[in-house]
Amino acid sequence: MSVLKMTCIVCPRGCSLEVDPEAGTVVGNSCKRGFEHGLAEATNPVRTLTSTVRVVDDNGETIGMEPVRTSQPIPKRLVFDAMREVDALRVKLPIHRGDALIPNILDTGVDLIATKDLV
Repeated sequence: MSVLKMTCIVCPRGCSLEVDPEAGTVVGNSCKRGFEHGLAEATNPVRTLTSTVRVVDDNGETIGMEPVRTSQPIPKRLVFDAMREVDALRVKLPIHRGDALIPNILDTGVDLIATKDLV
C-alpha cells in the first residue's frame, strides 16, 4: 500500500497528512489527535450514520419522519448496506429518544437509535 494523503478534520487547523499505514507513520500532523485520526482513517475508517425513517400509522400511511443515528460509528464499507436497511424500516408511534429501532445493525454490535421523542 502506498502513502495516503488526506486533510485532517479533527480540529479547525486542517493539517495536510501523509499516512503510511504499513509503517504506521503519519507526517504533517500538529497534534496527537491528528496522528490517531490519520492512522485510523487509513486502516479502518468508520462513520456515524445519520438519517431519517418513516413513521407510519396502522394503515401503513406515512405520518412523519423520525431522525435516527447509529449509537456508535460503523465501518465505512457498511454504510450503504446499512442505509438499505434504514430505507426499508417503518416504525409506529410512540417512539422515544434512544429507542433501538434496528438493534445490532448488520451484526456490528451497533444499534440504530431514535434521536427524538414522538408520541
